[in-house]
Amino acid sequence: MDSMAISKFKATCLATLERVRKTGRPLRVTRFGKPIAEIRPPTPAPTPPNWLGARRHTGKILGDIVGPTGDLVAWEVRK
Repeated sequence: MDSMAISKFKATCLATLERVRKTGRPLRVTRFGKPIAEIRPPTPAPTPPNWLGARRHTGKILGDIVGPTGDLVAWEVRK
């Protein structure tokens, strides 16, 4: 873990925070050689579940899904 004096951190705060975010390496801020804070990169944000395909593998096929659903003779056609 890298260390940095508080005076240098104060002068380069935004650049230092960006460096921690990009590299993923934590930083310890010291005052008179004693640690007073640790800066760590953020944890990854949880990704929302993808609603497309969320119900896949949950259906159950009951019976014939290819054949006709009823007797074709029983259908009545009106003109």
